Amino acid sequence: MVNLLQRRRNQRVLVIGLDCASPKLVFDQFQDSLPNLTRLRNTGTWGRLRSSIPCITVPAWASMLSSRDPGVMGVYGFRNRVNYSYDALQLADSTAVRVKRIWDYLGDAGKQSVIVGVPQTYPVRPLNGHLISDFMTPNTDATFTFPALLKQEVLKQTPDYRFDVREFRTPDKDDLLHSILEMTARQMQVVKQLIRTKPWDFFMYMNIGVDRMHHGFWRYHDPEHRFHVPNSPYANVIFDYYRQMDSFIGELITLAGDDTTVMVVSDHGVTRMDGGICINEWLWHNGWLTFKSPPPEGQLTRFEDCDVDWSKTKAWASGGYYGRIFLNVRGREPQGTIAPENYETVRELLRAAIAAIPDADGQPMNTQVFKPQAIYQQVNGIAPDLLTYFGDLHWRAVGSLGHGRHYTFENDTGPDDANHAEHGIFIINDPHQRGIGQVEGHQLMDIAPTLLEMFRLPIPSAMQGTAIRRTS
Repeated sequence: MVNLLQRRRNQRVLVIGLDCASPKLVFDQFQDSLPNLTRLRNTGTWGRLRSSIPCITVPAWASMLSSRDPGVMGVYGFRNRVNYSYDALQLADSTAVRVKRIWDYLGDAGKQSVIVGVPQTYPVRPLNGHLISDFMTPNTDATFTFPALLKQEVLKQTPDYRFDVREFRTPDKDDLLHSILEMTARQMQVVKQLIRTKPWDFFMYMNIGVDRMHHGFWRYHDPEHRFHVPNSPYANVIFDYYRQMDSFIGELITLAGDDTTVMVVSDHGVTRMDGGICINEWLWHNGWLTFKSPPPEGQLTRFEDCDVDWSKTKAWASGGYYGRIFLNVRGREPQGTIAPENYETVRELLRAAIAAIPDADGQPMNTQVFKPQAIYQQVNGIAPDLLTYFGDLHWRAVGSLGHGRHYTFENDTGPDDANHAEHGIFIINDPHQRGIGQVEGHQLMDIAPTLLEMFRLPIPSAMQGTAIRRTS
């Protein structure tokens, strides 16, 4: 009896990651049409999951799976400063993650993992198991699997395997929808084959399609969107995709077997995008940023192509779903203008000024401006001096110039309907014990210690999260 119980407690764990999946959709608006996710909730433990700051794919998934915050990891976005020069940026791929993630701990304990599509796994690294790399993989010519021979199996089964869609910021919505569905079908085919044929204790698949659907089609879904199109042929594509993912999750649960604990998780949520705050335009017109030759008004110019007078510049910024603001500090940057002893005074002055930037109607935006030292356990690498969420994340940061005002309703990098919200989802369902239903107050760094606890492995003291209580 004891041996039988021990074997039951050694059940496998299946994790399905849905990038950008929204608690409002999964737990509320769509719940009656998502039978598998709803069944997992009804007998499991579930709730909202507060994301990292910033709440973007990179670094959120790595933070979740290592239980380290972005400051500890030294990863603050897809591209990070390499040094204190003005233009040295580096893509945050797998080489930027210098902490262990869950499969590393499991491998040390002799557990085998299968990992598919998890962000920051390209270039591939060895693990105890099998891996297919993520959406940052350039193409199938690259070495995208571990072991290397797995690549032949993948391409034999799906010669046109896709890691992502070519461009999700496109006006060609028919092509975008087709591309997302084709990518999803190919990934589903491979994932189902792996779950059937490879040995594993831990299996994780991360789907990027939900995120791409939100960015490409949110205006057709959300009546509150500034550019909502009622009665559009795309009105239900997000709903249909969630139903497709729910069906796929049901297939994976069946293939995994009755003894498998299932977790569904997202790195952040989604919200409508009302527009963009042209942060470098604002810095320029408010005396923080100076150009030798001003960018022409009415002609959009990338900040990287502008002729900055660094000897007279105090601050500049990078655009994105959140804003990154950098100060030009004497002795730190090559042509720094801010005396080190004045750094904190100047930073606080700029923080307050950015927080007060109004929206397009001149109204307060409820903008949040963070200092890295206040939100991270450590600040490693080269962090922005300030991180900004404009207008409850209904506004993104726009880095280009030439807009003629501090806001825009058009995204400068292509059509994009949605921004990220601070809360994603988690659902945990252990077939051997009933969960406690809805719980609140968890952050994504709680996921890695929860997984270690499922495998009855020690939780390293360096982990910043706390295992989620799953039974009464």
